[in-house]
Amino acid sequence: MVTRADIGVIGGSGFYSLLDDAEEVELATPYGPPSDVVTVGRIGSRSVAFIPRHGRDHRFPPHRIPYRANLWALRSLGVRQVLAPSAVGSLRAEYGPGAIVVPDQLVDRTSGRPQTYYDIDGAVHVSFADPYCPSGRATAVATARAGDWATVDGGTLVVIEGPRFSTRAESQWFASNGWSIVGMTGFPEAILARELALCYTSVSLVTDHDAGVEAGQGVTHDEVLEFFAQNVTRMRTLISETVQSLPEERTCPCGSALDGIKLPFELP
Repeated sequence: MVTRADIGVIGGSGFYSLLDDAEEVELATPYGPPSDVVTVGRIGSRSVAFIPRHGRDHRFPPHRIPYRANLWALRSLGVRQVLAPSAVGSLRAEYGPGAIVVPDQLVDRTSGRPQTYYDIDGAVHVSFADPYCPSGRATAVATARAGDWATVDGGTLVVIEGPRFSTRAESQWFASNGWSIVGMTGFPEAILARELALCYTSVSLVTDHDAGVEAGQGVTHDEVLEFFAQNVTRMRTLISETVQSLPEERTCPCGSALDGIKLPFELP
């Protein structure tokens, strides 16, 4: 494989392209093909691989996304740092639409999604106490604030199975636990990145208040996509600037996540 990239970006709902003058790369993985053709190009001095999480035509609902193939494909291209922009609902009245939340914690409320690469030939237990890269988080927060975004440093993302949205009672329950935002795709993406010793940073755009936060009928899919579409150009700028600001040398713990662990197969 001649084409290489240092940084991966996985685009969420409404975020279907990033790179200009990019090369399209079709990749096969042990877990099937990724969500779409991977595009590889440059942002400033950094080489970047981009995958639209749902496919360019949004054909994959959250529970059918080939998460394992996506992360494996990025690592096989040389990627070691991943930015993951996504649309989320807010569980707090003070985090309104348009805010950027860079969470530092995650709660998994999904079910039935393959969430490990190591499901044969022996158990591999990977630390996941802190699911996001501290260096990536700090870079994303600083870049968003420099771009005049209303930015929240930290908080908990609760990931639900989808594709339905939460009931009002569920939303109120999530908020009562002190959780900050709700989405459908942040898991198993984060743990799969950790199992490949990748840096992984969630950059979440609040598109709505979740059902239990405000009165009304609750959010709809069209409303989420419409709001994201209104902000997608600005989001591309934010991600592009964050890419250029990520450290070239990894000094965070992410790269040593597998140290001392005997793996059942060789990673790409």
